[in-house]
Amino acid sequence: MRIQVLMENTARDPELAAEHGLSLLVETRRHRILFDAGQSGAFAENARRMGVDLRDVDVAVLSHGHYDHGGGLRRFLELNDRAPVYLSRQAFLPLYNGRGEYIGLDESLEGSGRLVPVDGELRIDEELSLHACERRERIVPVENFGLRLRLGGALVPDDFRHEQYLLVRDGERRVLFSGCSHRGIVNIVNWFEPDVLVGGFHFMKLDPDDPGGRAKLEAAARELLRHPAMYYTGHCTGTGQYAHLKQIMGDRLEYLFTGRTVTL
Repeated sequence: MRIQVLMENTARDPELAAEHGLSLLVETRRHRILFDAGQSGAFAENARRMGVDLRDVDVAVLSHGHYDHGGGLRRFLELNDRAPVYLSRQAFLPLYNGRGEYIGLDESLEGSGRLVPVDGELRIDEELSLHACERRERIVPVENFGLRLRLGGALVPDDFRHEQYLLVRDGERRVLFSGCSHRGIVNIVNWFEPDVLVGGFHFMKLDPDDPGGRAKLEAAARELLRHPAMYYTGHCTGTGQYAHLKQIMGDRLEYLFTGRTVTL
């Protein structure tokens, strides 16, 4: 399996764009998968510069309904005329940040015939399956960080009903992709017990210089190390937070920056 990072918050190559967002190209034995589409169409230009032809993608997945993962969806639909786009049936809910700013998807795309709404779980084939885990027991509480959704005319705390995870069966290995892990990275690892986990940990609001934030990061690192998985992270994990986790997790944790290729 090969993973190419088309978009992440950071880039080491000055020829590649970086933005607050995530987009991955995942090549398996049977598929070329676009997992998330960044905040804008810039992921597509990065793909071109990296020698990736998005017309060859045969499956696309949106991890959840936030703009920094689905903002480039329109550009992808323009470039690729065949791949179905799997997303939660709840992905077009009106979503807001703590300042009351809309951070959801482009609502004009909701009626696109290319979109495949997923309710809970879906087995695409022997390699790929999607999971929402709405009713799974949470080992640790989920921190909302002020994120909201509009229901019945009122803004209420987002329960992340629009989030889903992609599980890839790569021979004997189970590789899990999670966009932002809003339901808690510790919970997700306990639910799936993957061999490899790729995605954001949503720790960017935890200050490693603050005793409370540092304690939460260190507790999460210890819990993740209890499992045998290899972790690749970036985006909403935060670079300072990653650096602190890396001190504890060592070679079990690596960073995904724009332009990086990981071969599993």
